[in-house]
This record gives sequence, C-alpha cells and structure tokens, in this order.
Amino acid sequence: MENKIYGINGPVVTVKGATSLSMMEMVYVSEERLIGEVIGISSDMTTIQCYEDTTSLRPGDPIYGSNTQMSLLLGPGILNNIFDGIERPLSQIEKQAGAFIKRGSSVSPLNPDKEWDVTISVKVGDTLGGGEVYATVQETDIILHKILLSPNLSGTVIKTAENGKYKLNDTIVSIKDASGNTHDLTLCQRWPIRTARPVKEKLTPTVPLITGQRVIDTLFPVSKGGTAAIPGGFGTGKTMTQHQLAKWCDADIIVYVGCGERGNEMSQVLQEFSELIDPKTGRPMTDRTVLIANTSNMPVAAREASIYTGITLAEYYRDMGYDVAMMADSTSRWAEALREISGRLEEMPAEEGFPAYLPSRLSEFYERAGRVETLSDAQGSVTIIGAVSPQGSDFSEPVTQNTKRFTRCFWALDKSLAYARHYPAINWMDSYSEYFTDLDPWYQQNTGDEFIEYRKQISAILQEENRLMEIVKLIGSDVLPDDQKLIIEIAKLIRVGFLQQNAFHKEDTYVPLEKQKLMMKAILFLYQKSKEIIAQNIPISKILSLGLFEKLYKMKYDIPNNRLDLFDEYIDEIDEKINRISA
Repeated sequence: MENKIYGINGPVVTVKGATSLSMMEMVYVSEERLIGEVIGISSDMTTIQCYEDTTSLRPGDPIYGSNTQMSLLLGPGILNNIFDGIERPLSQIEKQAGAFIKRGSSVSPLNPDKEWDVTISVKVGDTLGGGEVYATVQETDIILHKILLSPNLSGTVIKTAENGKYKLNDTIVSIKDASGNTHDLTLCQRWPIRTARPVKEKLTPTVPLITGQRVIDTLFPVSKGGTAAIPGGFGTGKTMTQHQLAKWCDADIIVYVGCGERGNEMSQVLQEFSELIDPKTGRPMTDRTVLIANTSNMPVAAREASIYTGITLAEYYRDMGYDVAMMADSTSRWAEALREISGRLEEMPAEEGFPAYLPSRLSEFYERAGRVETLSDAQGSVTIIGAVSPQGSDFSEPVTQNTKRFTRCFWALDKSLAYARHYPAINWMDSYSEYFTDLDPWYQQNTGDEFIEYRKQISAILQEENRLMEIVKLIGSDVLPDDQKLIIEIAKLIRVGFLQQNAFHKEDTYVPLEKQKLMMKAILFLYQKSKEIIAQNIPISKILSLGLFEKLYKMKYDIPNNRLDLFDEYIDEIDEKINRISA
C-alpha cells in the first residue's frame, strides 16, 4: 500500500486513510527519505513526527515504512564520537556535506569499513543467554567493549570465527535457538530507543558518585545509579557544573547530551574534552566520552529523541558492567520540544501549555537510571544528571516541579551566588539529597565516622547562620553577642573557603574526599577553639586578629592534593596561637 502525505504542520506530517504503518514505526518521508516516527494512528489518519526540516515537503509526497521501531546501532565505535539526536555521526556528515547537515543525510552511525581486533569468548556447544558476552574489542585504550547478545535472543553456539580483525557487519558467531532457527551474530545490534534494556535485578544505590566538587560530595552526594537535577536560571552555571561533573566524576563512561542548547556550548565541550587528559588513565577524556549534540537550531522533534538516544547508549555500556554518567543539558529544552509537538497535534494543553503527559515522560526517563545486576551477572550503573532551565529562575514552573518528584538529588543554583562569582552556585539552603541513608555506610567504611560528623556540623552552622542573618538584616551585626558573631564568621569561612571552588585552579578544580575531610576538620577545629576562648570572655576581635581565618580561606589553594600532611601544621598553628591569647 502506497502512503502519501496529506498534511504538514511543522514537524508533524499526516497520512489520510488506512495505512500499513504501525505505532512507533520508523518511516522515511518523501523521496529525500527524511527520518520520521509514527506517533498516532486512527481509522482515518496516521500522524508522523519528522526528525528533519520539513521545508518544501508537499501533499502527495510518498512515505516509506521500515517495519522497525526507531532504534540505534550499538557496537564498537560509539566512544570518541559525536552524534546528532538520531545517532547520525556529525564528523562523517561534515566530510560528506560540509558544516551544515543536509536533509536526508544517510550515513551509517558506526564506521562499517573499520577493522576491529576481535577476541571470541565462546566456543561451539556453549549455551548463550540474552545479554551475555560472546566477544570483546578494545574500543579505546581504556575501554574494553564487550559484544553482547541481544536480550531478545538465546541459543547454542554452532559456529565461531577465529580471533582476528573483523568489520562491524562480519559474522563472528552463529547460534541456533530453541526453535531451530540459526542467527548470525556480528559486532553490532539494534535496540529501540524508547524501550529500556532489561536487567536481572535493580540494586540499592549504596556507592556514591565521587565528583571532586566539595559542595556535592560533602553536603548533597549522589549515588552511582542515582538521579540528580540541576535547576537554575540563565547564567547560573548549569552547563559549567555539568562540565565539571563530566570531567572529574569517577564514572567509567560519560554520555553528554546537549539538548536544545546553544551551538557554542557544544563546541566548548568538544574543545575542552579533546584537550583534557583523564587524571585516572593519562589518556584524552574523549576516549571514554560520547557526545550527542542537538542544538537549538536543529529540528525540534529530534531534540525530543536525543534524550532517549543518550539513555539507550548509557544502558548499553551499563550492560557491559561499566558505571555510566549521563548529563542531560537541558531537560527544559526537551520539555519545550514536547510542548511544541503537542501544540502541532492540537492536544489539550495542561499547566503553562505543556502536555498533560509531561510528568509521565519525565518519570519514564529518570526511571531508566539505576545500579543493576546485568543479564551477564556483571554490575553496572547509569547515573542521570539533568539540568533544568526554569524561566526567570522560577522553580515553581512545571518542569522543575515534576523533575523534583522523580529525582532524589536537587542542586538548586542561585543567581545571586552566581552574580557574586560563587561557583558552583549551589544554594545550600534550597538544595537536598535523599541518598544519605544509602551512602552513609560507604562513607563510614571509606572515610571514617568523622566525615559524616563533620558534614552534620557544617550543615548545622550554615543553618544557624541563615537564621542569624534574618536578625542582622533587621538590626545589624554589632548587637550580636560574640558567640553568634563567631558563627557568622565560621559560616563565611565555610562558604568562601570550602563550598566555593575554582574550576580553573589545578589544585581546586578536583578535590579528593580525604582533602575535603581535612578541610572540614581544620575549619571545625578553629570553631571549637574559638568557642572555648569566647566562653572565657575574650573578645572575638582578638581571634580575628591572629590571621587564622585568612589562612584557612586560602588552604584550598595552598595545600596541594598530594601534600595532605600539611593539614597537621595548620591544626598545630591554630592550637598554638589560640592557646597563646588565652594564657
């Protein structure tokens, strides 16, 4: 049956009458073969969203079905690459078409001509279950790519190739399933982007994602397999914060999705990541990174798909047993794409014009995070860190409020902090993490009980300062007793000397947990000693004149990450100078 365009409304294309197309089927629109997806079927109309520019399409142009869902090609060659929202390799398209993507560009997502050095890990007679490993490829210098059987297949190995060099579509293993059908296995497989890859079991998130960012690791930690939201208005540092997390967090693989963001931001990511050396391996950061760029000038429907493309790639590497961190920048732009397409479909709008199914789409996305036991009995995780861009920094708008429902970590960026050049501009009063119960046993085992105790004391001081500042705003700080003035001074030291972090300083851009603990210890030791002195009716002005506060403000720069023994000297100096004025 030949299907022809009946109507065109932006990215939405309709076909009149009964069709042979099925729901969620990937289709090719017009002779230019623009990629689209069926999103609605009724007895008299089929609706398609087109992932490319529909300019110059006309009624009567043909539509071709594919009999498959919108899916990704998964195999070696994904890392160290940059794709658009529907997994077209931008570097290859540039060679073919120049700086701008031509409509209908048909380029294989992965290079079919590249030879990979393959090691077969099964033999004839082995039983192979869905999701199990049958070969390995050294994809980059630091990532071993495990070739997995599709979760929908299983069978007995009847033939294997020798170890050696093979191309992406070469048959390396053949299996026979329970029905007697033979399946030839290559280095790649396809998987629909809107379907979560199956796992054996979801595990409790008990291991933190160490980021090297003090305000996160100390006050608002996120677990491997957890979910976090970074909401903030324009200029508050959402993208910068995600860049820092992508560069320094201890995930094995980074999937960075630029969804509807400015093109210059993605250029910056490309440039920074290609120049940055991974501190753990000494290799370029791009060796463990995949970028998905769907910038604001690209077709809006592909923006909606880019989030699913990113999470599907993340799940694929999770199934190999890797810890994956996915950065989505920003989910607000994705929600705006949903809103635009919903408007084109003439659906009934809900709050602020967003479709009524916005909460369910957000929950489906964040639900795909998790720490899991894979089908091949490995352990892997996908951590989702999604930026939210509320207009005018209004956290009561629908995307931010619904994101809060489905994430357990909320890092609220504050424009007043950002304008004061306090980065990361995470507001310690508005932010929260719900992972403490799950993660505290890990912190106790790996950093000792002191870390948790220091964190509680730091939080209490910041809370008390917030209460005192209400009084200060009304009547000034001069009327406060010295013990309350001390709290304000220590809280300022915590804010400026500890929570504020310089991404461009080699000692401060990444801080190991042990240094974070010792910094808290030094600040709290100064607080305790000062409190004892003030209890003896010695004025706080004498303590401030010792220069200890100024020294601790600069300890993050002055103490290298590999010279933590210097903290003992700082503690001794605090003890000696304060004891001198109390004598």
